[in-house]
Amino acid sequence: MSMDAKTKKQKQVRKRHSDEFKAGAVALVLREGRTVASVASDLDITGSVLHGWVRQARIDGGQGGSGRTTSDKDEVARLLKENRILKMERDILKKAAAFFAKESA
Repeated sequence: MSMDAKTKKQKQVRKRHSDEFKAGAVALVLREGRTVASVASDLDITGSVLHGWVRQARIDGGQGGSGRTTSDKDEVARLLKENRILKMERDILKKAAAFFAKESA
């Protein structure tokens, strides 16, 4: 990898945008009828990022498109986390039961 490529790769830090920023950008596209490309250019973000936000906003608003709503995604993430915790607790209880079975034998 050349020095230029390394420097370029190091500079590519993923930006985090606030929910308010995203909502404002989406509103410019959906409510004001501006193009994704023009809004993205004005806000110095990539068109693909803004397009994803607009697509998700349409899904969340029930305006078609296939995919899960944001609340569905949040619920799935919560359930996956809960499942991981329950599996850890189950494994701990199995080990404890095995330990005490050996102690009493």
